[in-house]
Parts: sequence; structure tokens; C-alpha cells
Amino acid sequence: MRRVGILGGTFDPPHIGHVILANEVRSALQLDEVRFMPNHTPPHKKKTESISNDERLKMLELSIAGEPYFKLEKIELQSPGPSYTYNTMKQLKEKEPDTEFFFIIGSDMIEYLPKWYRIEELVELVTFVGVKRPSYSSETPYPVILVDTPQIYLSSSMIRDKVKKGKSIKFLVLPAVQQYIEVNSLYES
Repeated sequence: MRRVGILGGTFDPPHIGHVILANEVRSALQLDEVRFMPNHTPPHKKKTESISNDERLKMLELSIAGEPYFKLEKIELQSPGPSYTYNTMKQLKEKEPDTEFFFIIGSDMIEYLPKWYRIEELVELVTFVGVKRPSYSSETPYPVILVDTPQIYLSSSMIRDKVKKGKSIKFLVLPAVQQYIEVNSLYES
């Protein structure tokens, strides 16, 4: 049985925290691969005025280029409406019945699990893997494997804000992503 990690998010833009986290979880749980799954419309976030799905995909491709254990999962971008993890994972399990899925979340989402759509059924489809984030609790009534990873306080919104203010994002995103943002004038005011 294949063991596949799923790291979902807006990835607007993807940053080094995403790839470090994916690598640490893959190594700790000996996963065959980790798939980066950009969501179409997250039900828990308001859509920002940001960038297109194609631009997010391109930056993800640049972020994982050359990493044999990292793949893109586009299923949520191909589904209209809000991206509910239950619906997505049900589809993936139907397509890949011989795969064990590990859904990777930060402590901010661990706290939010009781509010997830169809959470009782979702925990039957996936194994949740939690990683700590500063100032969030890892307490939950749901089964979550906690993986110790470097705690990096970094967010996509922080990066967008820096670009908007003309500040450097060097070392916060991979060099190819930084170049893509600069060449395409993304996130500028």
C-alpha cells in the first residue's frame, strides 16, 4: 500500500515553510510522496484579490522542481465551488483505493478540526498529521499524529505584504519563485 501525504493550501505564494514541512513529514513517516494540493476556494478563508490559479500552480511547480518525492495534486482546482477536504479525499480514495492518505495540517487547523465539514467521516478516510505552529494548540478530540518539525513563523500573507511594500522576500521563497514573482509583478500594489 502506498503512503501519500497531502499538503493542502492556497499557496499564494508557496514559501520555504511549505517545502520544509513537507520534507520533514515525508521523512518522519516514511511516505512514498507528498502531494501539494492547491485549493480552489477554501471554505474557511475569504478570497483575496490575489493571483490566478495558473500562477499559483506555476509557483508550486517551481517550488518542487527536482524533488522526486514531491508532486502536484490538482483535483481541487478542477472542482467548482468550495474545496471541502471530505469531498476531495473521498474522490481520491475512490481513484486510489490502495493508497493510505496522510493529510498534513498545522496547529492552527488542528484547533479548527471540530468545525471541518463532515469531520467524523473524514477521519475514516485519512490519517491527520499535525505540525506545530507558534501560538497554536495541538489539542483536539480527533486522532492526529504529531510530527516534530522546525517551527518557522512564515505565512503567504506576510510575503504578499512584503512584496506590496517593496521589501525583500529573499530566503522566504525559493529563488525561482522569487524570480517568477518579480518578473510577473505579482502582489505589487
